[in-house]
Amino acid sequence: MSRFAPDRFTILLICTVILASMLPIDGVYAEWFGVATDIAIGLLFFLHGARLSRQTVVAGALHWRLHLTILLTTFAIFPVLGLMIGFIPQSILAPPLYMGILFLCVLPSTVQSSIAFTSMAGGNVPAAVVAASGSNILGMFLTPLLTGLLLSTTGNGGFSWDALESIMLQLLLPFVVGQLLQPWIGDWIRSKKKILAPVDRGSILMVVYLAFSEAVIEGLWHTFTITDIATVIVVDMVLLAVVLAVTMYGSRLLGFNKEDEITITFCGSKKSLASGVPMANAIFANQSSSVGAIVLPLMLFHQIQLMACAIIAQKYAKRLVHDDPVPAPAQ
Repeated sequence: MSRFAPDRFTILLICTVILASMLPIDGVYAEWFGVATDIAIGLLFFLHGARLSRQTVVAGALHWRLHLTILLTTFAIFPVLGLMIGFIPQSILAPPLYMGILFLCVLPSTVQSSIAFTSMAGGNVPAAVVAASGSNILGMFLTPLLTGLLLSTTGNGGFSWDALESIMLQLLLPFVVGQLLQPWIGDWIRSKKKILAPVDRGSILMVVYLAFSEAVIEGLWHTFTITDIATVIVVDMVLLAVVLAVTMYGSRLLGFNKEDEITITFCGSKKSLASGVPMANAIFANQSSSVGAIVLPLMLFHQIQLMACAIIAQKYAKRLVHDDPVPAPAQ
């Protein structure tokens, strides 16, 4: 039963939402908390850049077929599925929640959990590091572009240069600075993983608290019912199941070996909460819908993907024990 239990971070997320619902922050306190949150997010992406070694990039970057497959899944198949979800009547799926699902579909892959599950299942770890990191770097450009494109097709807005500029300054610039300093500080940062891990999770919790505080003040829990939230959970589960099937069986049809299949499955089916929440703050800053409502489908998807991928990784790992330990040659 433990594999179905939420992890510690998910419990903290739930507690953060409860805290924002009971004690939302507003006024001048919210402004100062927003500044602190921006600094924490900048530090988070600086650490991502500083952790990624050049050797890892070189080791995994040459596997172009694998990376192209993952990128097409993340930024093409997911958005198409998001548009198909739009055929669900508004009486069943509320428009702000559908905007959140569309936004979820154009986000980059996760980094830490994609690599962790790939390693647990016996996949191509160097390729997973490059694929997940590259997805996040490209996502800084592609996510706002695709969000504007998809929302314009639904009549909810379009691309915003201000949002792109905000993402570049808050996410990409710290990442680039961290990567430039990586030769000098990378080893130290990787050796201090337990000390620096709270920055990763703490910054996300800060953004979630700020976003949901604003949403609660605007009447989030008076707008959506338990039925609305249950509908989002079902949609998220079906969306993840379809993408897992596409990545798993599609990689086999394309002739990838088992290690690469594992990497494609985990890197191609995930969506990043760490990148998604700050991007939502930038992209939807001037939208009528609250950021809290838009990130709600992403938060639910986050827990669903962790539980599902944990089960799949265990099955891959058990199969690896019984199979020939000598891996097939890389594609």
